[in-house]
Amino acid sequence: MNAATAFNNGFWKKLASRLINSRPDQTPEGGSRNYSPFWVLVQKEFGDHLRSWRFTILIGIITLACIGSIYAAVTAIQAGVKSQQTDTSFLFLQMFTASDGSLPTFVTFVSFLGPLIGIALGFDAVNTERSKGTLSRLLSQPLYRDDFILAKFTASLLLISVVLFSLGLLVMGLGLFVIGYPPTPEEVLRVLCFLVVAVVYVGFWLSLSIIFSIRFRQTATSALSGIALWIFFSVFYSMIIGLIDKATAPADSAGIGEQISHFNWMLLLNRISPSYLFSEATSTLLMPGVRSLGPLTTEQVVGAIASPLPLTQSILLSWPQLICMIAETAICFAISYVLFMRQEIRSRA
Repeated sequence: MNAATAFNNGFWKKLASRLINSRPDQTPEGGSRNYSPFWVLVQKEFGDHLRSWRFTILIGIITLACIGSIYAAVTAIQAGVKSQQTDTSFLFLQMFTASDGSLPTFVTFVSFLGPLIGIALGFDAVNTERSKGTLSRLLSQPLYRDDFILAKFTASLLLISVVLFSLGLLVMGLGLFVIGYPPTPEEVLRVLCFLVVAVVYVGFWLSLSIIFSIRFRQTATSALSGIALWIFFSVFYSMIIGLIDKATAPADSAGIGEQISHFNWMLLLNRISPSYLFSEATSTLLMPGVRSLGPLTTEQVVGAIASPLPLTQSILLSWPQLICMIAETAICFAISYVLFMRQEIRSRA
């Protein structure tokens, strides 16, 4: 027996003893602490993700990309201030949305690379346990199946929250250090709301990858399935919508009602994509000047005051997109929950 096998067996013996022994352990203060099987699994999964090379490499790539976007944003802001073409009312928010054209913005990097975090954390959540034979051993302990799948999702979502909030605060700190312009309380709240939306967006891809991890026994198949959907929605879906738009576009002589109806139909098709919902929600939160996400007639524009929306109105404007992403995440997790609860574990281990 090599050292790796001995360590693995020792770990599962310790974990099994924690799950079996439900008596409270004594704390240094003389009190007692109950070990919940659910939180034991959450801590174990959280630690495994932190120590994995896969997660370290991925976070390193995303961090470097975000630092590059900060440099592009600072360059664009400095050039705009010198030429007096930059609005300084929400200057700190432009750290997330501005770019000099050399690199994408921070929001674009999160929209494009964020799903990779969710896929990397969830594509082998269940099938690896099954292939190693640890799934049947773990579920033979006094542990519910729903605690197992919920702990997998909770630990990964907590890690996603830590990563995204750390990157967001890193951008804020570097922006404060470079441009020397402190954010207002409203700007801080807008950035925090944006990070919450980003966590929900990446959580959708996490729940989707867990479905593939349960459905497919091979980790390579589940990883390729998640990456294929990510590429489809990131690259090809907008092309398909563009072709549908050209094929069904009304004639130039069509009435305004028909044109608005066609635009709303194309907007509905675009909103099937989670990345499009994320871009709409973040544009309203980080760009206070955005007042609508749909078509506006002349009658609706006449009399409107050209001023940025307050935070509460921006949240109300992006609220449907956030609810849609939460619903998509909940539906995907519900599907993975049902699939896992109906699977036979012992015969496949």
